[in-house]
Amino acid sequence: MNLHGKRILVMGLGVHGGGLGVARWLLRQGVHVTVTDMASPDALSTPLAQLDAAAAQLGSRVRYTLGEHHADDFTRSDLVVINPAVRPDSPWLTLCRQAGVPIETEMTLFFRVCPGPILGVTGTKGKTTTALMLAAMLREAFPDTVAAGNLRVSALEALETITAQTPVVLELSSFQLQRLGEVGLSPRYSLITNLSADHVNWHGSMAAYAHAKAQIFAHQGEDGVVVMRKVGDGGWGVEGYRGRMILYDATPGAETEARITTDGWLVLGEDVLAHTSDIRLPGTHSRANALAAAALAHSFGVSPAQIATALRGFAGVEHRLELVCEIDGVYYVNDTTATNPAAALAALEAITTPIVLIAGGADKELEFAELGAAIAERVKALVLLEGSATRRLKKAIADCRLPIADCCNRQSAIGNRQSVEGSYNDFAAAIEAARGLAEAGDTILLSPGCASFGMFRNEFHRGEEFRRIVHGMADTPLPETETA
Repeated sequence: MNLHGKRILVMGLGVHGGGLGVARWLLRQGVHVTVTDMASPDALSTPLAQLDAAAAQLGSRVRYTLGEHHADDFTRSDLVVINPAVRPDSPWLTLCRQAGVPIETEMTLFFRVCPGPILGVTGTKGKTTTALMLAAMLREAFPDTVAAGNLRVSALEALETITAQTPVVLELSSFQLQRLGEVGLSPRYSLITNLSADHVNWHGSMAAYAHAKAQIFAHQGEDGVVVMRKVGDGGWGVEGYRGRMILYDATPGAETEARITTDGWLVLGEDVLAHTSDIRLPGTHSRANALAAAALAHSFGVSPAQIATALRGFAGVEHRLELVCEIDGVYYVNDTTATNPAAALAALEAITTPIVLIAGGADKELEFAELGAAIAERVKALVLLEGSATRRLKKAIADCRLPIADCCNRQSAIGNRQSVEGSYNDFAAAIEAARGLAEAGDTILLSPGCASFGMFRNEFHRGEEFRRIVHGMADTPLPETETA
């Protein structure tokens, strides 16, 4: 793409690095860059400073519209590059279409210019761990493998290191995939970890969400490969797939092409890839992720020995069942990226010790009945964070009988059909309450099952605050608490 000299608007700088990476890459293409973001300059101070520094090195400048959007910025641009989370029905995008201004995202740009083979990973839960596990396997055979995408790593900024022989592993969200599907782009190699309800408030329906996820393989050719759990019940909305579809099932003894035998071997067809004893991460979901990653890696040319070596060296991902520390015999585990009930369910399954759960947060219009039942069965005590979804989570557990920490920092019991009135808007107080409910040998698990907005900038901010507060507690005596 020849972008030199064009006027390009970046809509949504954000704080995750994607918008910043796009803008810096555009500057290196000789583009006149304008950034517009509804956030204030104070909220964006760090990426603004980084972008200004990059522009100064190139002898260029960036124009900003912050705290608001201006129609002229959109209609007078040659191209608009949007944050993938911008809704398709945004009036600003309608304005672009009416003015004939093309719309791109970081991922659509990257797919158009990337010289190397792309391996895409998506799913409702487990996609980050699976993407990084896949990248670790590929690096055993191809040491220059790049991992980027929805990992807070800019794919465009990695282009300078990518050749025609460099494998690129991309974690792709449903938002990113919907935009790729609109322009008919899919990675040649793809993997879907699983599918359950999420982001329905953004996509409008479960069918639309599934269709967005399906764009990861919908536009593959005959040389395409997709690894997935099952073909589905029609919810994918994709007909006439022409590539190789590898179905996997981590249930011991399953008969899919990629499977785990009853004695623990990960198998693809007739090829033995690794053993479950090579997997360091806990939980049946980790074995499923490893099986899917191994199947796609082997399809790309990675040997079983290389796959097993990678699994033995893979210790996990920050913010995902991450052991922060142990204090007074209690384990503190950060699973902040469990932003939906299915992910929190997987965490409850993976932890084998008694659990004091910190949950709740912002609503994504998802169902909590199954999570409520799992909490009743597995959780020793519960601390709730304030948020628009917390009341519905309370309702789902109202039939449980659990010790719970309320907003007065007191311990009480939930009686039959009695609602829980308390939730915390002070994160440090919530963690202290959990500490007061835990005993040696327990795990305090932050696995909210909800989005983070309201109390936090995003789920990563929530996890970073959990780490900071917990580390600060390490040398602090346990405070006395009232009981009732």
